[in-house]
Amino acid sequence: MGGGSIKKKISKNISLDHVLEALGETKEEREIRIRSLFNFFDGGNNGYIDYIQIEKGLSALQIPAEYKYARELFMVCDANSDGRVDYNEFRRYMDDKELELYCIFQAIDVEHSGSILPEELWDALDRAGIEMDEEELARFVEHVDKDNNGTITFEEWRDFLLLYPHEATIENIYHHWERVYHVDIGDQAVIPEDISKHANRSKYFIAGGIAGATSRTATAPLDRLKVMLQVQTTRSSVVSAVTTIWKQDNIRGFFRGNGLNVVKVSPESAIKFYAFEMLKKVIGEAQGNNSDIGAAGRLLAGGVAGGIAQTAIYPMDLIKTRLQTCASEGGRAPKLGTLTKNIWVQEGPRAFYRGLLPSVIGMIPYAGIDLAFYDTLKDMSKKYIIHDSDPGPLVQLGCGTISGTLGATCVYPLQVIRTRLQAQPLNSSDAYKGMFDAFCRTFQHEGFRGFYKGLLPNLLKVVPAASITYMVYESMKKNLDLE
Repeated sequence: MGGGSIKKKISKNISLDHVLEALGETKEEREIRIRSLFNFFDGGNNGYIDYIQIEKGLSALQIPAEYKYARELFMVCDANSDGRVDYNEFRRYMDDKELELYCIFQAIDVEHSGSILPEELWDALDRAGIEMDEEELARFVEHVDKDNNGTITFEEWRDFLLLYPHEATIENIYHHWERVYHVDIGDQAVIPEDISKHANRSKYFIAGGIAGATSRTATAPLDRLKVMLQVQTTRSSVVSAVTTIWKQDNIRGFFRGNGLNVVKVSPESAIKFYAFEMLKKVIGEAQGNNSDIGAAGRLLAGGVAGGIAQTAIYPMDLIKTRLQTCASEGGRAPKLGTLTKNIWVQEGPRAFYRGLLPSVIGMIPYAGIDLAFYDTLKDMSKKYIIHDSDPGPLVQLGCGTISGTLGATCVYPLQVIRTRLQAQPLNSSDAYKGMFDAFCRTFQHEGFRGFYKGLLPNLLKVVPAASITYMVYESMKKNLDLE
């Protein structure tokens, strides 16, 4: 991506004179304002601004690192791509941006009152296909309306979007507001809030679904190996498990059950997302604060939403485990339909939810440990690695991977018990009577080590799974025009 002016459609009848009139400024006053902003970024009085200075300036303005577009802003301003932005380049960006913002301001202000009324903003968003309730509209207006008079002047509109380097379409403006308003790094450990009511939320689900499916397929051999080791009640090793899988099904055996694992990605994510949104509203109303339910509220909402999603798709998870752990018949894996029918007929509908309790119990402690370690690691990285700079996406990915690994390890015994309950037919002679019985018998016959069988392949898949998900998700966002 090269530098250059902002590309946009501006009417030939619109000039900077219209901008000055809307702002109530003279040319000299505007020149002083732009020069002051340039000097704010050029803290060393070098006569130019580089990327580091833009990043520091945006941080000083308390614009969150992950939503501040520092790189894009620098590249748009750096018209000649020499790695520096001089005053003339900065001034040219300001001219183009204020003209662009004036044009869309006029398009929204259909009554030409000089201010955007809430109903005018509502109509503009509605025409763009963006759903918004009255409460969210009020928050949007309140965020931009600095003098709290209930309307948005052009000056307030300009201040809100002046440093936003992308094209100022109504969709982009809404997306920018939603991300800035909802920014809270803690939510990343639960569910990202920036797609809560976005017009393109279906595209986000598609991107997330494809990323999840790709990641699960790539790490399917490690998942099969983990499950095989978890259900072994005698001494077992990774080598023996690999040998058994290979002898039974060859290379295809390492991907047994992956189809179901992929299929459940999208419904699980969708159910978890919508449950989280509903619970967030309920908690907000109970607290009397709908705008921010706090870390504890997010943790509770995320944990309960995860439990609801897990319950909804749990039969698929149980069938996947049965598929992965049952022996091959004549060198062939059992058919999915036959396996499902046999569970229903021989064990009854209750069997599809065998092992659900330890799965749900682990949700909130996992999310809490993940969230706590994520924030701690992020703070440590700022102190010792990036030295007070804002953590970029790779640092956040690293922190998320480590915190997720620690969280998963802490609740791993519950995962082992869940898998054992899932894999064991309810009508077998030595069937576990429940979660507590499974815990007691595992400890009695295998000791503490029994609760961590399969942990190695589980940990080995964390880094590639997170990295593949991240890379595919970012690639899909670009392909679906979500950047």
